Amino acid sequence: MSGRWTIAPALGPATPSWDRLVLASGLPRLEARVLLEHASGRRREWLLAHGDEIADARAADAFAGLARRRRDGEPVAYLTGSREFLGRDFEVSPSVLIPRPETELLVQAVLDRALPGARVLDLGTGSGAIAISLACERADLYVVATDRSPEALAVARRNAQRLAGQALAGARLLWRAGSWWDALDAQDRFDLVASNPPYIGAGDPHLAQGDLRYEPQQALVAGGGGLDALREIVAGAPRHLRPAGWLLLEHGCDQDGALRALLAGAGFESIQTLRDVSGLPRVTLGRMPE
Repeated sequence: MSGRWTIAPALGPATPSWDRLVLASGLPRLEARVLLEHASGRRREWLLAHGDEIADARAADAFAGLARRRRDGEPVAYLTGSREFLGRDFEVSPSVLIPRPETELLVQAVLDRALPGARVLDLGTGSGAIAISLACERADLYVVATDRSPEALAVARRNAQRLAGQALAGARLLWRAGSWWDALDAQDRFDLVASNPPYIGAGDPHLAQGDLRYEPQQALVAGGGGLDALREIVAGAPRHLRPAGWLLLEHGCDQDGALRALLAGAGFESIQTLRDVSGLPRVTLGRMPE
């Protein structure tokens, strides 16, 4: 062995048990177990039941490398290549943002307002988590998803093939390449438009913390104090929304007032802000006049 387990020499042999790998990792237990599942190819239940057995040397080596990278700050989702969102495991890579529970609020808000057979647009789809979740949750919806990043669209397409094959086969889930409204034809109209765009201002100290350090900056940072992408989406929405159509936008917890003003200035009605599970303003929406 490489001697990498000398970080905890008192724990036992060169290749420790599965449980002792977790203890020696220097990581929170939950993170360590997720990485051990990935490194070993074993399900969590098996690892718990066999925790006192000597670990497979190859899996132990792979886990040691993952644990070291996690201690250096790399996101668990990028190390394992997946993240759960609304009960489905999505492939993720450094080309896309890591789906977060807060965005589930945006998906639910669309589902609550989508009439049968509605056409829905997901602007800036990234991993495809929003678009694919909508297509899977409602077999009557027609969903178009856009992104300017070819790498992101490749990830989204792979997720769709694995999670939403029926929607693809039925042409209920389509992909368009391009930046925001440029990805669409002039005549395209939708009943609902949803987006989780970049909304962090350049220089925000959060960009130097946690997982954000590793995520694609073009999907996180917007000019104008984080509002430029939101402004562009709001400005273009009236040309692509049907009468009484909804625009739903995820945003930073201190941007709800500015976004409500943008929507009002663009002629939207029934404007409201929804709060996430932490009680923070997270999704603001408005409806076009009938």
